[in-house]
Amino acid sequence: MKRIEAIVKPFKVEEVKEVLNNLGVSGLTVTEVRGFGRQKGHTEMYRGAPYRVDLLPKTKIEVVVPDERAREIANAICEAARTGTIGDGKVFITRIDDAVRIRTGETGDHAI
Repeated sequence: MKRIEAIVKPFKVEEVKEVLNNLGVSGLTVTEVRGFGRQKGHTEMYRGAPYRVDLLPKTKIEVVVPDERAREIANAICEAARTGTIGDGKVFITRIDDAVRIRTGETGDHAI
């Protein structure tokens, strides 16, 4: 199994959810996060004084999928989240050793 973590712009979440649903992904976790990468934030004005906004709002989407579908799903997330501008986000793929469905006790791929 693989965990796919995608950090995307908040307004792209619905598009990513729709793509994942169309691919048959049965569950996901969405978290509002803040951070920066190469974008490094920006400067805004507040009451006439400039201030630095360096932690930008992003959304983290996490899914756990079978090994053989990980690349396909990661690519689909990239396509759905891409705007072509700086700050589009990142996708991370990590190995999951096991999973357990609490209600039934199922493990492995059956638990996801």
